[in-house]
Amino acid sequence: MAAGPASPAAGLPEGPFGCPICLDALRDPVTVPCGHNFCLGCIGAHRHHPAPGGGARCPLCQEPFPADLQLRKNHTLAELLQLRQPAAMAPGEARDDRRAQEREEREDEEELVRCDFCTGGARAPAAQSCLVCLASFCAPHLQPHLQSPAFQGHRLVPPLRRIEESLCKLHLKPLEGFCRTDRSCVCQLCRAQEHRSHEVVAVEVEREHVEAQRPKILNSVENQMDELGVTISQTRRTVDLIKGTAQKEKEKVSKQFAETARVLAAFQKEVLGFIEDGERAMLSDTEEELRQKEERRARLIEYRQNLETVPSTDTISFLQEFQALKIAVEEKNFPSTSFPKELSFIKSSQAVSAVREQLVNICKNQWDQLSGKGDEGPVFYGMPELQLLGALAAFISEKSSSPACLESRDYFLKFAFIIDLDSDTADKFLQLFGTKGAKRVLNPIAYPESSTRFINCEQVLGENVMNRGNYYWEVEIIDGWVSIGVITEDFNPRESYDRGRLGRNEKSCCLQWNGQNYVAWFGGFDCVIQQPFFHTIGVYLEYSEKSLTFYGVKDSKTTCLQQFKVARFKKGHFDPFQNKINHQFPSLFTHNLKPAFFLESVDAHMQLGPLKKDCVSVLKRR
Repeated sequence: MAAGPASPAAGLPEGPFGCPICLDALRDPVTVPCGHNFCLGCIGAHRHHPAPGGGARCPLCQEPFPADLQLRKNHTLAELLQLRQPAAMAPGEARDDRRAQEREEREDEEELVRCDFCTGGARAPAAQSCLVCLASFCAPHLQPHLQSPAFQGHRLVPPLRRIEESLCKLHLKPLEGFCRTDRSCVCQLCRAQEHRSHEVVAVEVEREHVEAQRPKILNSVENQMDELGVTISQTRRTVDLIKGTAQKEKEKVSKQFAETARVLAAFQKEVLGFIEDGERAMLSDTEEELRQKEERRARLIEYRQNLETVPSTDTISFLQEFQALKIAVEEKNFPSTSFPKELSFIKSSQAVSAVREQLVNICKNQWDQLSGKGDEGPVFYGMPELQLLGALAAFISEKSSSPACLESRDYFLKFAFIIDLDSDTADKFLQLFGTKGAKRVLNPIAYPESSTRFINCEQVLGENVMNRGNYYWEVEIIDGWVSIGVITEDFNPRESYDRGRLGRNEKSCCLQWNGQNYVAWFGGFDCVIQQPFFHTIGVYLEYSEKSLTFYGVKDSKTTCLQQFKVARFKKGHFDPFQNKINHQFPSLFTHNLKPAFFLESVDAHMQLGPLKKDCVSVLKRR
């Protein structure tokens, strides 16, 4: 390879100057036919490892290119790289490079093995090390080992910094052999004792054997590095995508929680204001009555005291005071305000408690759904609960549009589902043309008996079963009234006409063209759709998302006609059709589903669209 993988800190060079395989700056850049740039060595090694489908493919977009393609250096891009390198080198970076080079030289100097017998300030570099003396010698000090017979039994090896690592830790003898049985280095005593029955060879012999395998191992390493480079690049993009999506979702959730807090704060303010208004209204009358009664009582006390203080000899004063007290007693009393049995605001706490309990239940149920602990589909509450939770109406937003509604026809062709009509399900008044066409006829056709055949409705099913993933198919309406939809595999084909038709029961749904407009049907509920007529209808089923969408198809464009999917209501608007979907539509996806077709009028005629050619065309364009 031209370059090894970059360190994680280095990252992938930006723009066209980074190789997606080695994750380093481009070296000898080449451009493959799809337009992506790679190092000459990287892409050269990569194309010798064909994909499972055969042939060489671009590591980024997987577009195939000839394995024998002659790779030529992109001189224009190479010149740009040369111009970019000095421009990108700032003065500080140049100083850092010089310091790094000096540091490497010092490290090389430190790694140099010195003679253990040299004295003085500077020691000469060692020429060899002795495993018996456990010391290193320069050329002059090595002469006794080379000339004296006393050192003939000593083992000399290239200079070693840590000679003790070349000794057996058990016997402190030189490691002279390699045990192929235990894949470890051994000394002579180990070879004679623990490893005497093993295959042991000299370390030099094993070195030659390993050197012979080295190119193959290194080639395997290079291949794995190439593959890891590509997967690392792809995984980094995935990580960035996950982080970006999570950040957007956190911002969206934080905004929704802030809106919830504002709604609850407004609700609290309204309830407290309601209590205060009730308190003021009731206190106004009650306090006035209290004041009048207190004044009357004070007058009675005053007249009684005056009567009691009159001397017994003062007959005139006695009569006058007695008359005044009698008049006060006989005064007409003010009507007494009856205290209400129940204050007008006494149930405020109960209402708030009910809101709290409903909110807790909603949060718990939605959390269970989010964490995968709940039943199928999200929980939606009926009208009484929505009225009770009027303060939270800001959350009940308009039905969200599916992202799939915004895609072009080419997007759906990735999920193309080739359908064949099942002749064993066709009603006797339906004539099939091969496995793709069906037409309503007046004279019954003598089909053989079948337990799966419709007998009361002019309907036919596809042979294919849908129980996971995404599916897309197209139907051409040639003439008459035609309904297109899906039905559960266990549906009873002998149901009555009223219950057996598509969309008139809880086990099927459909989009009907009645000659004037489209009508969506599910569970006996319908919804009229104001859209122009399309000869071709596209059907997109997302099984895991519990969603079914119908499109009008013209050329390469799609128009969303109707989507069957659980959704919330708009504020103050209750839709019986959507309410039916919210409560029962998800149950369809607990069964295997089949494509279904209902030819209602006597002139009805339909044809399944051929998608194979279009799918191949899309793949070629990609």
